Amino acid sequence: MRVTFELSDDVVAQLHPLEDKLPQILELGLRELNAITQVGFSGMAEVLEFLASLPTPEDIIALRPSETLQAQITTLLEKNRTVGLTSKEEQLWQGYQYLEHIVRMAKARAFLKLKEARREV
Repeated sequence: MRVTFELSDDVVAQLHPLEDKLPQILELGLRELNAITQVGFSGMAEVLEFLASLPTPEDIIALRPSETLQAQITTLLEKNRTVGLTSKEEQLWQGYQYLEHIVRMAKARAFLKLKEARREV
């Protein structure tokens, strides 16, 4: 399939060296766009992107949920207490629990790294 569209000169300059990878770039961009538009996933994506950026131990320890993510979690907790969760909401809740587990592991390792660094000084 052939697709034609207009891009700014800046974007063209960035893409030119990657011309052979354009299909892969578009596919990855579409995945990201789809993930962001899924209800609830954006908060998880924020945390995972933060961890993927290889932050310092101090940054990991300081990590807190965004207001959006915290609001989603609070809403699910309240709904679970009052009327119960749908199967889709239950899956989302399980995803949040797994994400919390990952963040706790990252924070524990960050504390260990800081503790080891203090011993070396």
